[in-house]
Amino acid sequence: MAKAPSAKTPGLETSIQTLGAAKIPSPLRYGRYVGQDETLELRLTEEEADVSAGPGVPFKFEKAGPRGAMYFDSSKVKCAIVTCGGLCPGINDVIRAIVMDAHHNYNVASVIGIRYGLQGFIPKYGHDIIELTPKNVSNFHVFGGTELGSSRGPQAPDEIVDALERMNVNVLFMIGGDGTMKAAANIVREIQARKSRISVIGIPKTIDNDINFVGRSFGFDTAVEKATEAIACAHVEAVGAFNGIGVVKLMGRESGFIAAQATLALKEVNFVLVPESPFALDGPGGLLDQLEHRLSTRHHAVIVVAEGAGQHLCEASGRTDASGNPVLCDISSLLIARIKEHFKARAMEATIKFIDPSYIIRSVPANANDRVYCGFLGQNAVHAAMSGRTGMVVSRLQSRFVHVPLELVTMKRKKLNTASDYWRAVLESTGQEEMPQQG
Repeated sequence: MAKAPSAKTPGLETSIQTLGAAKIPSPLRYGRYVGQDETLELRLTEEEADVSAGPGVPFKFEKAGPRGAMYFDSSKVKCAIVTCGGLCPGINDVIRAIVMDAHHNYNVASVIGIRYGLQGFIPKYGHDIIELTPKNVSNFHVFGGTELGSSRGPQAPDEIVDALERMNVNVLFMIGGDGTMKAAANIVREIQARKSRISVIGIPKTIDNDINFVGRSFGFDTAVEKATEAIACAHVEAVGAFNGIGVVKLMGRESGFIAAQATLALKEVNFVLVPESPFALDGPGGLLDQLEHRLSTRHHAVIVVAEGAGQHLCEASGRTDASGNPVLCDISSLLIARIKEHFKARAMEATIKFIDPSYIIRSVPANANDRVYCGFLGQNAVHAAMSGRTGMVVSRLQSRFVHVPLELVTMKRKKLNTASDYWRAVLESTGQEEMPQQG
């Protein structure tokens, strides 16, 4: 296994692994080729990468796109696609883009779909595979979710590679979030230990937009669009009652990007609560104090809360889900109960309307912007695989598509920087005061 000789960023390895020398002429008939080792220098912002070196440090990434020479003889290549983790708008669009590009532009021998995530590789689950052709994926983009199905939880890398070898798969495309990319890195290590020649390409998927070195994950734009509809409904409910309070719960286990972006998109939010900013409920300047002042002066309020916000106010259960994520306490139920107690104790009338659009947002088809984005991701994933790249993800940073090593995107989860100009703009939009922190 070789490394493409990309330039390094001090302290962080950005070069991409290759399966070997690319010697076969590309069959692509139009456009220009990217240089085999062509790189881009980018200075990343806090919203693009959480790195100890700080924002503005230059990174040199390998540029995405078709190469003039390929490692694989594409007409003899068998590809597999697997989708893992939670649902997200745009997964089907990525699947469709991979299949269309692989068949029409590279004339690959076969593309198969692995059913129900990584479980689909393991014989004991008994899941069938699907042959993916341009004809049977032609309408995938009309539907939300994933036509391949998904699952959570780890599976043994050696069993997965066993399955890849049994099926004579040359290229594996893995669509998923942080856990999936960690699984992909383990699969790459197992392939290397066997000295096999299988390419593993990741397409990062997270509706929360919390994958490091990914400027904006696909589906995020659709999620924000649908979230603003829920916020608009909450505002209507709030102004329709004296001292009406609309509470909207949005996705965001560890990062508040959806809550923050939806707040900026619709200027009807008065309080936004995110995981990165612990807050006090009680006391001067706490949420309840500010909410009481808001109702006394305006008689309505809208609160947007990310699902992972306020966990410091709850008793941790210590349990984890199938993906190893901590099981969160229900912050919205806690907020509603405490708000009711607060205003009852003060003999103030208050009406609370609660909206949780999470599963609707996860399950809708992608909007036009995300569909375009997913198309580019799928195409560039195929280009990378045919040139023999492996152990990497396709990422968009500052409107440029680049290759990023799996080790970088799994280094840590990206979080919203509450000291940034972006967060300041969010607070300006709501008018809420900085709340004292409650440990």
